[in-house]
Amino acid sequence: MRELEWRAWPPRLPEQPIFYPVLNEEYAIKIARDWNVPHSGVGYVTRFEVESGFLERYPVRRAGGRTILELWVPAEELAEFNAHIVGTIEVVHEFR
Repeated sequence: MRELEWRAWPPRLPEQPIFYPVLNEEYAIKIARDWNVPHSGVGYVTRFEVESGFLERYPVRRAGGRTILELWVPAEELAEFNAHIVGTIEVVHEFR
């Protein structure tokens, strides 16, 4: 993301066909702290804005409890998604 000047998400890996931005900071913290740290040693929570009109194409998905909400962006649409990010992506929490 640094190479993209914090304005875009990098392409997905082949085993990641979907980009899942989550819509709740509490859920994002749980993923970063409880899943990413044990798996890779570090977890980040980011915050960014996307043009609301563009987001209408992605229904909000419930991935568990009522606050576990995310969007499912197909990897092949990530470049277009990135083009609709407003401003920069900021890291708001880091866990190690």
